Parts: sequence; structure tokens; C-alpha cells
Amino acid sequence: MFKVNTHQRYLMREVLAAVLLVLLAFLALFSFFNFVDELRNVGRADYTAGRAALFVALGLPGLVYELIPIAALIGTLYALSTLARHSELTVLRASGLATSDLLMTLFRAAALLALLTFVFGEVLVPFSERLAQEIKAKALSKVIARSGLESGLWIKDGRSFINIRKANSDSTLEGLRIYRFTPDNALESVTDASAARFQVPDRWILNGVVRTILDADSSRVESSDSMEWHSAVNPDLLAILTVAPERMSLYGLFNYTRHLVENKQKAERYQIALWKKLVYPLTALVMVALALPFGYSHDRVGGVSLKIFSGVMLGILFYALNGLFSNLGVINSWPPFASATAPAALFLVTAMGLLWWVERR
Repeated sequence: MFKVNTHQRYLMREVLAAVLLVLLAFLALFSFFNFVDELRNVGRADYTAGRAALFVALGLPGLVYELIPIAALIGTLYALSTLARHSELTVLRASGLATSDLLMTLFRAAALLALLTFVFGEVLVPFSERLAQEIKAKALSKVIARSGLESGLWIKDGRSFINIRKANSDSTLEGLRIYRFTPDNALESVTDASAARFQVPDRWILNGVVRTILDADSSRVESSDSMEWHSAVNPDLLAILTVAPERMSLYGLFNYTRHLVENKQKAERYQIALWKKLVYPLTALVMVALALPFGYSHDRVGGVSLKIFSGVMLGILFYALNGLFSNLGVINSWPPFASATAPAALFLVTAMGLLWWVERR
């Protein structure tokens, strides 16, 4: 069992304090830029400066989730470099703290950061992101869920293709059109509804319904004030579309990925996001391992500022590679697990190589 002595507790405290300091600095910086960016919309419809500030505040959990691994890298670099500059790291080594013990101590601190990342990613981020998007959409009188196409949102449900002009946060739809196909892929009917309201568990009440039914050689039109429509599409599924896949919960990602697979749609982006949600918290361990060689190798060579700059560059590189491999995985249909874990694996191999090189010196 890994026991923590006084020296190791001191090291963990210094590392966690440095990581927290870096994280707070990043949050302040990114929040300021996000607020400045939101000022472009202030004054439009009901979007006030207060709502813009609220939108930015609700985005803080997402920033924390994204920035913890990078803050772990820079904070650990700063803490180790400062200890080395004051010869404290040399004292720790002289007291019997071997490289493996130092690495395990850093892993212990990183495990707390990984747990914090997971909690933020699963509990706070999906809720805060959805609420932020709904508040902004309401204030600007925009659509809550839309695919980005001028025709609105498109969803496949079994043998039906559903087009939704507007999906609201109160479980109502506006401008609904349902294309129903036969097992032979022939168009069976087209149903238009001016509005729809969800009724649990899987039922929608359609209003202002006009249904065109196509037979072999003829067609007929039926109109009604209201009708029931049973579908696997529900408000939770639609709300998922307001949040980026990387900021959805594991439960939401799993359900939506299963829905796409069952309807024979491309699910690579969401499968990659699902694996990233599982792997991303563990990148804090990779980052502290990567920081160790820079701060540990007889560290009077090179100043603290140089190492902090190196940490920032490595953090930017990791962030860029994380997005790059996700996009390449979707474009080239790479295995989702490989696309999600490649950047972290690359950095881990680099960290192990640098540690081996430092130990041989």
C-alpha cells in the first residue's frame, strides 16, 4: 500500500496549490474573453449584460473540465521548478525520495484532479451548458435545438424522418413534418403539424395536423385538430443537441449513440466523445508525468519562466491534438477508441521516454 509521509504530503500540497492557482488564472482570463465576445449580442432582443454575465458564469464548469489537465501540467511544472530552484527537491531526493516515489506522489495528487474532472464532466457541465444555451436562446428568441440547416432539425426514428423547424425548452415543437417510409423504402405518408407537446412516456400530441397518405396509385389528405404520435424522440433527446458532444454526460452520450446506431446513422463523433469522456479525466496523470522530467532533472538549468512557457506550449499542443484526432477519426472512420486515446497515449509515451532519459543522466 502506498503510504504518504511528511515530505510527500508537502509535495502534494505544493503541486495542488500551484495547479489551483493556474486554474484560477485561466478561468479569469477565459471568462473575460468570453464576456467580451458576448457583448456583441447585448442589446439584441432581451439579451442584457446581466444575462451575458450569467451565460459566461454557467460556462465556468465547462472551462474547469477542459482546463484541469492543462493546469495540472503547468502547475506541476511551476511547483517542481520552484522547489528545484530553492534546492528543496534536492533535499527531498537526499531524504530518500526516489524517482518512482516522486512519480507516485504526483499520481496521487493527479488522481484527485482526475476525480474532480470526472465530477465536473458528469454532474455540472451537462446541466450548466444546457441551461446556458436555453437562457441565451430565450433571450435572443432563437431556436433551442437546430441542426444548423435552414430547414431546421432532422432526426431519423425507425422508418420515419422527422423535420422540426423549432424545438422549445418547454417540451413543445413548432413546424413539425414526419416522412414515413414502408419496409420497401417507399414513401408511405407525410404528416404536417403546426405544433406538438410531449406527454410522458413516449407520446406527442400533435395540433393542426394535415396528413397525406400515399397508396399505390392514389393519395388522400386527412385533416384533424389533434392526434397522438408515438416516437422514441423525446425532449431529452432534443436537448442533447444543444450541448457539444464533449460536454454531454456519459449517460446522454450512450443513449444518443445507441439511438443513432439503431437508426443506422453515423455515430462516430459521439462514439469518440464517449471514449474521450472516459479517458479525459485520466489525462491529469499523464500531464504530471510529463511535467516531472522538466522539473526534476537537476533543475538549476533553465529558469522557471522558461519551463512555464514550455508547459503552456505543451498544453496548447495537447489541446490541438485532442481536437485534431477527434476530427480525423470522424473523417477517416478510425476506431473511436484509438481516436480518443491517441493524444494522451502519445504524451504518456513521451513522458516515459523523458523520464528514462533523465534517469540515465
